[in-house]
Amino acid sequence: MQPTTPYARFDHFNFNVADLEKSIAFYADALGLTPCGEIVHPDGDFKIVYLGDGQTDFRLELTWLREHPQRYDLGECEFHLCVRVPGDYDAARERHRQMGCVCFENQEMGLYFIEDPDGYWIEVLPQK
Repeated sequence: MQPTTPYARFDHFNFNVADLEKSIAFYADALGLTPCGEIVHPDGDFKIVYLGDGQTDFRLELTWLREHPQRYDLGECEFHLCVRVPGDYDAARERHRQMGCVCFENQEMGLYFIEDPDGYWIEVLPQK
């Protein structure tokens, strides 16, 4: 049975990263996401930076852990984040190709994926 009023809403999605500054730069360059908040542990054990698109409340949380400097094991990477490009989709794809971060394309379905510095896949779709 479906509730008549949603009792939860999407807030953020988390990726753990090995090099926080490199990841922040990648998401700014590839997708235009910018920092919109952060949490820093007083002892420097971790740092969380939230990235936003400036248009929605949804945020991507990047978490850096001091005790985990190596690349994360993402298994088969059967999960992903998805973004929609509001402008020139072909220009966005060409920019991502030039950046060398396109890791999978399915032209028949009209989509492609980019890979961030830690190996996370982000699906890129045109605006509906």
